[in-house]
Parts: sequence; structure tokens; C-alpha cells
Amino acid sequence: MRFIRDLCDDVARSVAFLSRIPMPQRHFVDHDGRLGRAVRAFPLAGTLIALPAALLAALLDVFQASSLFTAFLIVAVQALVTGALHEDGLGDTADGLGGGRDRESALAIMKDSRIGTYAAVALILSFGFRVSALAAFLPLLSPLGAASALLATAALSRMAMVWHWSRLPPARTDGVAAAAGVPEPRATSQALGSGALLSLLLLYAAGIPPIAALLAFAAFVLAVPGFGRIVSRKLGGHTGDTIGATQQLAEIAVLGALALAI
Repeated sequence: MRFIRDLCDDVARSVAFLSRIPMPQRHFVDHDGRLGRAVRAFPLAGTLIALPAALLAALLDVFQASSLFTAFLIVAVQALVTGALHEDGLGDTADGLGGGRDRESALAIMKDSRIGTYAAVALILSFGFRVSALAAFLPLLSPLGAASALLATAALSRMAMVWHWSRLPPARTDGVAAAAGVPEPRATSQALGSGALLSLLLLYAAGIPPIAALLAFAAFVLAVPGFGRIVSRKLGGHTGDTIGATQQLAEIAVLGALALAI
């Protein structure tokens, strides 16, 4: 019973951290805001956060709505549910990495709430890549398959956040990531294992061909560590913004691979 109760707390805290979905207050009694253990629930929390968009995808598929219209609505719902949290991280990271001459200037730029040229371009490309990829492969799947593919992508992209967070040291002592603590090694292993297994099961349920699933994982493996190396060289560690950007890049990579392979 204690394990189940702790897991429910971790799921609720993860959903609250990653989205605008309100969670019952009982899950936060005596909670100090640190997520060292709760990160184990990130992949599962990701599927819960993506559930509204997945249900919408299935419903629009039943009514044979335009694939482009469906893709735009899915991305809009995802941004609404998360409060564009990850998009904000992507934009700030793009401005910092693109405009910062050195580590200190890059971190200073990332703390600036204004949107620069690099952020604008990154966000346009992010929305464009995701919408075009979804429009390309969702019509080829059943309603259940479309929903399952979205949930699988959500699990993988939140697993990517844990990988990035755990592999790089904090780039600064303040900010969201620093306040949330450092992922515990056991929790990190659980997140990576459960995320990979959950996404595989969902891709199988979606009717995704094995070669397409393999390509999606290959794209994930190339994109997430590659971005981590860039961040490490430029910033010396992670920030809350780079964790959010990792989610976006992982999602783009997986959706792009599925669009190419299905």
C-alpha cells in the first residue's frame, strides 16, 4: 500500500510540474517541491497529460476530419494543457545558445522573458515540424492507433527530460530545475525503463510497423544525447529551459521518424 500511495503522489506531482492540470492537494502535504524521486513517474505523467489530445485525435479520425486541421488542433491542445511550458523552454534555450557569446551571456539571455530571433525561428519550426509530421501519418492509422501513437510519443519525450536532467549537472544554483533538485539514480532508472517499455507497448497497440518503431527510437537516441552534448559544451549543465527544450526535440524527432517510416 505504501508503494502505491507513493507512486500516486509522484504521478500527481509530476503532472502538476509538467502541466496546468490541477491535482488534489493531498498529494502535496509536507512536500518540499523537490522531484528527485517523482521523476520516475514522468513517462506515465506524460501519457496522462497527452490524453486529451489523444482522445481528440481519435474522435476527429472517426469523423474523418482534415488531417492538417486535426494536427493543428492536437498541437494546440497540447500547448494549452501544458501552458506551453516546454515551448517556452525551447524558445529561451534557442535564444541562449544562439545569441550567447559565452556561458554567462547565454544564461543571462535565457533568463530574459523576451522572445528573440532564435526563439521565434525555433518555435515556428517546432510547431511546423510537429504539425506536418502528424498530418502525414495520423490518417494512416486507426482512431485507436492515432491516440496510442500520441501517447507513446508523450512517454518518450518525458523520458527524455529525465535523461537530460540526470546526465548533466545544474548550470546554475537558482531557477526551476535547481529548486526541483536532482533526479535520484534509482528513480532515473525507473523512468528510463518504464518510459521505453510503455512507449513500445503503445506503439504496438497503435499498429506501428516494427521498422517504424525502431526508426523512432533511433531518432530519439540521436537527438536527445546530441542535444545534451551541445548544452554541456555551451552552458556546462542543464537548466529548466534546456529540460523543456529536450522534450520538444525528442517529440519532433519521434514524430518525424514515424512520418518517414509509416
